[in-house]
Amino acid sequence: MELGDIPAWVACVLAAAAFIVSWKARGDGKRSATASERSAKTAEDALALQRREAEERRQAEAEAARPRVQLRLEHVNKDAYRLCNDGTAPARNIVFDDEELPAVFRLRGTGEVSLEAHEAIEFLMAGSMGKPLPPQLFAKWDGQDAYVPLRVPPKM
Repeated sequence: MELGDIPAWVACVLAAAAFIVSWKARGDGKRSATASERSAKTAEDALALQRREAEERRQAEAEAARPRVQLRLEHVNKDAYRLCNDGTAPARNIVFDDEELPAVFRLRGTGEVSLEAHEAIEFLMAGSMGKPLPPQLFAKWDGQDAYVPLRVPPKM
C-alpha cells in the first residue's frame, strides 16, 4: 500500500459514514413528515369538530329563541274555564278534537279562536252522565299539524 492510498481510504470511510448519517437523516425526515401530516390531520379534524359544535350550538340557541305557542287550561269557577296562551307566539285558528270534547263546550260561538301571546279567553265546559269531563283536551292551531294534549284542571 502506498502513502497516497491512505487519504483515498480515509475519504472512502468518511463518505461511507456520511452516507449512513444521511440515510438515517432521511428516515428521520420521513418520520417527521409523517408526524407533521398526522398533526395537520388532527388539527383539521379538531377544527371541523369545533365548527360543527359551534353550528349546533348556534342552531340550538336560535331554536330556543324562536317564538312558541304554549297553551294551557285553567279552572275559573263552576263550569267556566280559561284557555291561556303563555307562549311568545300567537296561536291562530285554534281548534279542538271533537271526539274528546265534553257534552257542553262553548268557545266563542264557532269553536275556533285565535290568541295572541299572553292572551286568554274564557269558555264553558261541562260534562254529563254519559260524557264526563275528559282528563285532557286535544288542540291544534296554524303551524301545529298534530293535536297537542292540554290537561283539564280539576274543579276547585
